[in-house]
Amino acid sequence: MRLPRTKMLVFKRSLPLTRYIYTLLLYMLTPLVMLRLLWRGLRAPAYWRRWTERFGWIPQAREDCLWVHAVSVGEVQAAVPLVKALRARYPEWRIVATTMTPTGAERVQAALHQDVTHYYLPYDLPGAVRRFVRRLRPRLLIIMETELWPNLIHYCYTQHIPVVLANGRLSERSAARYRYVKKLASEMLAMLSAIAAQTQPDARRFIELDAPSGIVHVTGNIKYDMKPPASLREEAEVLRRSWGVERGVWIAASTHEGEEQQVLDAYAAVRSELPHALLVIVPRHPERFAKVAALCERSGYRIIRRSDQRVCDASTEIVIGDSMGELNLFYAASDVAFVGGSLVPTGGHNLIEPAAQGVPVITGPYTFNFAEIAQQLCEAGAAVQIHTTRQLSEIVVKFLKDANLRYQTGQKARTLVEQNRGALDHLLGAMAPYLPVKGITPGH
Repeated sequence: MRLPRTKMLVFKRSLPLTRYIYTLLLYMLTPLVMLRLLWRGLRAPAYWRRWTERFGWIPQAREDCLWVHAVSVGEVQAAVPLVKALRARYPEWRIVATTMTPTGAERVQAALHQDVTHYYLPYDLPGAVRRFVRRLRPRLLIIMETELWPNLIHYCYTQHIPVVLANGRLSERSAARYRYVKKLASEMLAMLSAIAAQTQPDARRFIELDAPSGIVHVTGNIKYDMKPPASLREEAEVLRRSWGVERGVWIAASTHEGEEQQVLDAYAAVRSELPHALLVIVPRHPERFAKVAALCERSGYRIIRRSDQRVCDASTEIVIGDSMGELNLFYAASDVAFVGGSLVPTGGHNLIEPAAQGVPVITGPYTFNFAEIAQQLCEAGAAVQIHTTRQLSEIVVKFLKDANLRYQTGQKARTLVEQNRGALDHLLGAMAPYLPVKGITPGH
């Protein structure tokens, strides 16, 4: 099969200068990367397991596959409906999912069970990438959101393996960083077969980095298409009864370093007006569960950990959500949700999940990773953006005191989510030319 002339690039035996420098730096940094892997393993032993996969050593596949890459938990969540749709439409094809983190791996196993085979993505070293791809035998690589690796994309391109960027997201901040290495970025984007962008601004930013306009499509955000299981509402009611039906419940989800203290400061103000209010804190990264629990205890709060399966009685002030895969359950059992990564300059996290549960959403000032979604929710009256801990406590108290306001805001959130469903079908349509028929290599 020949690639279209408009997509053909000239490759020399030696690497282009920009990718040569990138690869050289990557080799130089590899020892530090390994040390970081060992260090992270002290708090999360899962980082010590299957590390050979990170250098491309996986079993030799006996048949070709469809390959979906999602860096961690958030991207895996977005990939779940896509993988299920691929499984339903192409039941004869083996599907492989790769992640970078153990938490992403755990989420793959929990959400997709035996539907996929999981590996860790190899580091973007030419030898590791070549070995991994040859052993995996993919017919198509689908990359979720913005996890772009130059050597991986280049090798797939030279092997005529289509690469589709699905649910593509490129914030202004990320685009600015790519501009510093625009030649490397433009070469990489030109090798993609299709870019399915979440929004028009995302699409514009990809094109400004010299992605060919003909491969860029606006398909919407497939996170709007994520539907909770039918049993979730019943499970949430059971959990809420265990927390206390009469007390107000506020969840602070996906929090980061430096953010929990601000949440605790706001919680102190909330409790001055609502002494029986319960706070549920769910740190973004599992390796921080113990640290956050210790912080809460040092602050004088009586806590329980979800993983301990202890009874949450009237004396409990904070629940630490230290279990995996239960965030949607916690949202559904709460009265109001603050979504973290937004009081510190991380860029925010998925606001759609609590909105889909009909829960009023609060976000901080740093939402550049989800700017369009945050704007949509705020303009619809489904979310509130705050800038200080005082504002955070005030809006939490306002929602907890006013059941009608909670209901109306939650309904606006749920309606907005429903109105934006359908991105998955658009994405599959954009990917259609590259999806395979058994025994036939997809077009590039």
